[in-house]
Amino acid sequence: MHAFPAMGRDSVHRRRIRAGGVEMAVTELGPAAGVPVVVLHGFTGSAQAMDLLTERLAARLPARIICPDLVGHGRSEVPDDFDLYRVEAMAGQIAALAGALDFGTFHLIGYSMGGRVALRLGCTASPRLRSLTLIGASAGIAEPELRRQRARTDAARAERLLADLEAFVDEWMAEPLFAGQAALGETHLRAARAQRLASNPQGLARSLIAAGTGAMEPLHERLADSDTPTLLVVGAHDSKFCAIADQLAAALPRAAVAQIDGAGHAVHIEQPAATAAVIAEFITGTEALLADDSAPLSTTVAQAEFMTGVEADLAGEGGDP
Repeated sequence: MHAFPAMGRDSVHRRRIRAGGVEMAVTELGPAAGVPVVVLHGFTGSAQAMDLLTERLAARLPARIICPDLVGHGRSEVPDDFDLYRVEAMAGQIAALAGALDFGTFHLIGYSMGGRVALRLGCTASPRLRSLTLIGASAGIAEPELRRQRARTDAARAERLLADLEAFVDEWMAEPLFAGQAALGETHLRAARAQRLASNPQGLARSLIAAGTGAMEPLHERLADSDTPTLLVVGAHDSKFCAIADQLAAALPRAAVAQIDGAGHAVHIEQPAATAAVIAEFITGTEALLADDSAPLSTTVAQAEFMTGVEADLAGEGGDP
C-alpha cells in the first residue's frame, strides 16, 4: 500500500483545553509537526476507547493525532447547560479546539455519535477539513415521528442511567450492535466496562438526551453541501450501517465505502489493524492529491483507484483484535 515514510511515534501527551465553552481533556500522540488528525469517540466512550485505532494510525502515519473526550465524557467538563451537548454545539467545540491548536485544516475521524458530530462539520465547515472518515455513523433520523419516538426512548434510557450507571452500562454493552466485541475476550470487556463507568453519569445522561438521533437536526438535506473527500467505514456484519453507508455515499459528492470483514458496528475495536490500514491509505491518498495542485480531488477515477488499492490491502492483511 502507499504510505508515508516510517517515523517513530512521540510520547503520548495529555492536557486540558477550553474550546467552544467547554474544557476538554485532550490526548495527543505522534510528532507535533505532523499533519493533524482529530479522532472522535462514540457515546459512553472517551479518548481511551479509541486507543486501539489511534495507536495503529500513529504507527502508520507521521500525523499529530488529537483525541478529545467529548463534553460530558471521560475527563472532560460536565456542564449543566444541555445546549452544550447538542451535536451542533459539539461540532463547534471541535472547530474551536482546532483553532486553539492552530490547525489550518485537519483530517477528521468520527465513530458513531462522534461520527455524527464529524458529519455535521463536514456539512457546515467543509473548507476546514482535509478529509472526513465516518465509522458506523449516520446523518440522523429524517422522519419526524421516528425522531420523536427515539427521543422518548433516549429519555427513558437517561433515567435508567442516572438511577444505576452500572446496570445501564451492562445493558448498553449487551445491545446487539456491540455483540461482535464478545469475541475479543473478558479482558477487553472488563476494560471497556471500566472505561464507560469512569464517565460522570450526569454528563452521559445529558449527552444521550441532547445529542441522540432523536434530538439532533438530521443532516440528509445538507449532505450535498460537503465538498470534503469522505470515507465511510463499516463492519461487514453491521447490516444496518452498511445500508446507511451506501445511502450516505450516494448523497455525498465525494465519498467511498470501505467494508471490513469480521467486524460489526465497532469495527475500529473488532478489527483495529484493518481499520487503521484503510484509514491511513485514505489519508495518505488525500494528502498526495492535496500536494498535487493539478489533480482534481473530486475525480471519480481517483476514488475508484483508491478503493481498488484498499481492497487489495485488506485481502492481504489480517485484523488483530
